[in-house]
Amino acid sequence: MIEDTALKVKIRPIQEEDLPILWDYIYGTDNPEWKKWDAPYFPLEHKDFETYKQEFLQKAEEYLPSSMVIVTVEKVIGIVGYYWEHRDSNWLEAGIVIHDPEYWNGGYGTEALTLWVDFLFSSLPLARVGITTWSGNKRMMKAAEKIGMQLEGRMRKCRIVNGKYYDSIRMGVLREEWEEKFINKK
Repeated sequence: MIEDTALKVKIRPIQEEDLPILWDYIYGTDNPEWKKWDAPYFPLEHKDFETYKQEFLQKAEEYLPSSMVIVTVEKVIGIVGYYWEHRDSNWLEAGIVIHDPEYWNGGYGTEALTLWVDFLFSSLPLARVGITTWSGNKRMMKAAEKIGMQLEGRMRKCRIVNGKYYDSIRMGVLREEWEEKFINKK
């Protein structure tokens, strides 16, 4: 597992005291800035805090958390997560959201994605970790490329954002590629 004290961020399991911060990032304002980049073609369905908290507490029983918070020395700035595309074949897609725009374009997302992918490979019998994004999210594609993910699929003009068509992008890294890039280089 990658451990480097020089990193700007760390990831850790979400704790109950993080919930008001996360809820505020996600639902505290109409049209949050982060949502313009994180699947803006899917509407954000508002949840009151109590519903959000109850859903979190139900999921907290999972053996491996499906999401964690991204923290800097100062504060919680976002989350990493995954969802199963097809659990029986160990196919999952990872994701990352830096909710606080003050931490965009500073390498925080790339570091968090690196830690998350490493955690997933270390914790699950995966052959591949991938991401799905859209062609308008250049920062996500660049972060994925920096950590060794390759373009695996492009579905052309299947996402509409602000009246304009964009491609859906799939990128991924295989376990052996990951180990060559990060584990075997130590």
